[in-house]
Amino acid sequence: MACGKAGVFFNNNKQRDYNVEQLDVLIIGAGISGIGMACHLSQKSPKQTYAIFEGRDSIGGTWDLFRYPGIRSDSDMYTFGYSFKPWTGGDDISPAAAILDYLRETMVDYQVEDKIRFGHKVSRLEWQSEQKSWLIRYSVDGGAEQEIRARFLLCCTGYYNYEQGYLPEFAGYDDFKGTIAHPQHWPEDLDYSGKNVLVIGSGATAVTLIPSMAPDTAHITMLQRSPTYVFTRPARDPVAKWLHKLLPDSWAHYLARAKNIFLSWWVFTRSKTAPDKVRAYLRDMVKGEVGDAVDVDVHFNPSYNPWDQRMCLVPDSDLFNCLKDGSASIVTDHIERFTETGVELKSGDTIEADIIVPATGLQLQFLGGMALYKDGEKLEIGDLVNYKGMMFGNLPNMVSVFGYTNASWTLKADLTSDYVCRLLNHMDANNLQVAYPALDEGEFEKRPMIEALNSGYITRTVDIMPKQGNSAPWRNQDNYYKDYFAIRHGKLDDGVMSFSQ
Repeated sequence: MACGKAGVFFNNNKQRDYNVEQLDVLIIGAGISGIGMACHLSQKSPKQTYAIFEGRDSIGGTWDLFRYPGIRSDSDMYTFGYSFKPWTGGDDISPAAAILDYLRETMVDYQVEDKIRFGHKVSRLEWQSEQKSWLIRYSVDGGAEQEIRARFLLCCTGYYNYEQGYLPEFAGYDDFKGTIAHPQHWPEDLDYSGKNVLVIGSGATAVTLIPSMAPDTAHITMLQRSPTYVFTRPARDPVAKWLHKLLPDSWAHYLARAKNIFLSWWVFTRSKTAPDKVRAYLRDMVKGEVGDAVDVDVHFNPSYNPWDQRMCLVPDSDLFNCLKDGSASIVTDHIERFTETGVELKSGDTIEADIIVPATGLQLQFLGGMALYKDGEKLEIGDLVNYKGMMFGNLPNMVSVFGYTNASWTLKADLTSDYVCRLLNHMDANNLQVAYPALDEGEFEKRPMIEALNSGYITRTVDIMPKQGNSAPWRNQDNYYKDYFAIRHGKLDDGVMSFSQ
């Protein structure tokens, strides 16, 4: 392979290996985080040579992978969109197709499309101290493994396994004679017209599928082991709509974004400080929507407090409407076993179905399943200690984008991208080759990196996810306002970050 043009860092690297392509920066993943990172680099650190490796054959990550009916954002696009690219696509609770259009438009506007290399699947990352760079092992379209070097590594791979979701072990699962459609691998030719459909789960996927499929099915049932907190709001924010009528798009976007950032923070904070009041408010909201059509205290009364797990958005009351008109129903019970024609419940009841959709959650996976090494020693992801929610103790020149669990993912991705550019520019200006957060392993007890939520998909994988400490900068704040000042305006040389030539 021809060697890449040497960039800012490699110009001064006396140990350059001319047999391996070399870049200043490698971005892994061309989803919303990776494209956003590339746009930031192009604008704020234009001297860096970089490429984006995408294992699949298209951009978009989540928004291209999932193809089930109704797939949409569960965060508003004023905060889920980029800070530098105003959302003007209409509904701010937007379908996946509109999100993909937005990403493609952003990619073209900021001229990063030529940086993407599709079908490039990375299997191994190794920091080599002698070369002061990362050696990345990858394959193209399943071919022989190749290698590339990068001074700085930016992992934008998301947080879940793209190959498969979480599927509990159901007794008799293989006995079912109908069709099983997994949301993460939705059959393109699935015909559910006039069929009885059973959706197992009550999370974001389930509450999206039910109203999207209900008009075409004979009947659709949502089966949940336990209730989830749900709330409704218009798909198109009336305040944002009003702002766009009065102001230029950029101003309207900024104000709508600021409002929504504050609201999400306020609701989360209120849920933690006054959970009973928030619970009562949400219960009354659902009761006002469904009336006597559904027993709210059975099916929408979770055992946990608000925001101990993610709340689910119901735009324009779509889920409630199909529950009221009878095209959909909800059952709260446990599955005893699958049968040839549906499922048998622990209560003794049965649900007959032609199609079963196990919307049973994601399987968390950090760094996209890539093996991580440092100077020949394999590192366990569960032993890494988070620094500012994006770097890891004693691991040089590597940033991983990890969004918020209680707000839009992109809010944290934007802050992280801005930090990366500041850091690279600082290293360039001071002829620095290496930067890492210096960690004394004996400083504190390691805690789970994600503590704000106790959702099943998080608790199932706590041992294989990075850890955190008790206080900043080793604590993942999960708070946009704190991060805004600590990441965007905090000192790079903060007494923890170590630099060397």
